[in-house]
Amino acid sequence: MVVIVLGGAVYLGSILPDPRNSQEYKSLQADGVRLSGELNKAKADYKTLEDGMKARETRVTAFGQELTKREEAVKTAEAAVKTREEAVTVAEKQKAANTVREGTWTVGVDIEPGTYRTDTEVSSSCYWGIYRTGSNGADIIDNDIVSGGRPTVTLSAGQDFKTTRCGAWTKQ
Repeated sequence: MVVIVLGGAVYLGSILPDPRNSQEYKSLQADGVRLSGELNKAKADYKTLEDGMKARETRVTAFGQELTKREEAVKTAEAAVKTREEAVTVAEKQKAANTVREGTWTVGVDIEPGTYRTDTEVSSSCYWGIYRTGSNGADIIDNDIVSGGRPTVTLSAGQDFKTTRCGAWTKQ
């Protein structure tokens, strides 16, 4: 019986067509080759995109580091500017405190004792006077009507200083 089954199988195997020769098999095999090519191209495209993404990430990281450095430089420059602004403010306040404008001033109260000089040349209408404090201008220590140049006065505590049409005076 085994022989009969074996013989029948051999007979059927010899009369049945080879499935590798069928049109469906050949079509599926062509599809497999085409899909394999598409897969390889997709893998290559993916690799290209992945490499490009890594390169961009590297550039972004470098830009971030450069930005951090620049931000630190700006902070340092801002701090330096703030320090200079504070120094200028102090100098401006000191100059203002050492500047006398038109009016009558009590030395040691309104203005500091010292030597003052006009900031610009004056005309013949410039008048200045130094008086004993509390004399209401009656006790003149020194005065002048200046006809040109840049006059200088030395003021001491206990004096009043009056200036008219002379411009600003700055402590020397």
